[in-house]
Amino acid sequence: MKNRTGRMAEELRKEMMEIIQNHLKDPRVDGLVSITEVDLSRDLGYAKVYVSKYGSSWAQNEAIKGLNDSKGFIRTELSKRFKTRTVPELNFLADESLQYGAKIEAILQEINDKAKDDEGGKNE
Repeated sequence: MKNRTGRMAEELRKEMMEIIQNHLKDPRVDGLVSITEVDLSRDLGYAKVYVSKYGSSWAQNEAIKGLNDSKGFIRTELSKRFKTRTVPELNFLADESLQYGAKIEAILQEINDKAKDDEGGKNE
């Protein structure tokens, strides 16, 4: 069962990216939006769609609002492309993993810089 949900989630991600890039007309959602992950429920009824947008957090929040406002259109387009009985209910969420990774990287760099400063002070 896990294989089926994984394959379906990946197909949903690909199709939604194509719909967003080529068919969605909302100005809040532009080409700098990418779907990083689709978390599909076991019964294939609900999908959490994690979205990342290059730019400020305000722009990302606006893109999420635009996608949530357009989810009816996106589901209709998905229903035309998939031969399943139902299309999952979509919920678009901000993917914070890139910002989290950048924060971790900055902390590690700060620790590394401090270690080098401490090492330089001992040699003098």
